[in-house]
Amino acid sequence: MGFYRRTLGVGHGLRRRVRVRRTVVCVRHRPRGTCGVGHMNGQNMERTPFARDFRPIRRRGIERLARAGWGAGRSVWAADIGGRELAVDSVEVSHEPASAVVAGVMGLDEAVSLCVRRRRFVLDGKPVLLSTSYLPTDLVANSPITESDTGPGGIYARLADLGHAPARFREELRSRMPTQPEAERLELPPGAPVIHLARTAFDPEGRVVELNEMVLDSAAYVLEYDFEA
Repeated sequence: MGFYRRTLGVGHGLRRRVRVRRTVVCVRHRPRGTCGVGHMNGQNMERTPFARDFRPIRRRGIERLARAGWGAGRSVWAADIGGRELAVDSVEVSHEPASAVVAGVMGLDEAVSLCVRRRRFVLDGKPVLLSTSYLPTDLVANSPITESDTGPGGIYARLADLGHAPARFREELRSRMPTQPEAERLELPPGAPVIHLARTAFDPEGRVVELNEMVLDSAAYVLEYDFEA
């Protein structure tokens, strides 16, 4: 079952009461290649920018996950950023019991031990993405996946070394408002939404080998999916 079918409920029967306050959205001209969307709310008419003068990342959702890239030792980011400066300025690796949601998506027993990798990605000096990967401990124990630096090609190349190369991916995404810690870590202005993206990686036998929850600064991204009809 997909990530959001577990976290939001099955089907489309969910209803929420949403209280909408009068809001005016304004778009101001910006130089080509930058974003500048803001809003004015209530009587104060105070403009809060959703985006900064930052050249958005064109995230190529199909190309970046192709085995031709990570299988050759390239980062999945190589398809997105060209020669721009990317840094991972925070890496935390731990072993934690699976939550009910994560265990359900991965097809594991609840509270089974998982290797959890938390990272923050910074592009051109701007935090753009928070990533939390969950992998079965019994699969990745004593491998570079449990280290801060997983080596060329990253997690997927190391899973291939273990005989469990990803053969299929599923990505689910939705827009929402960030939590306070997310807003602080991404250095977001007030009122800026994020994109919550959950990616599940399956090996050739259909086993879930990774669940990756990502929180993206929505104004920093263009999501591109280019595939055959």
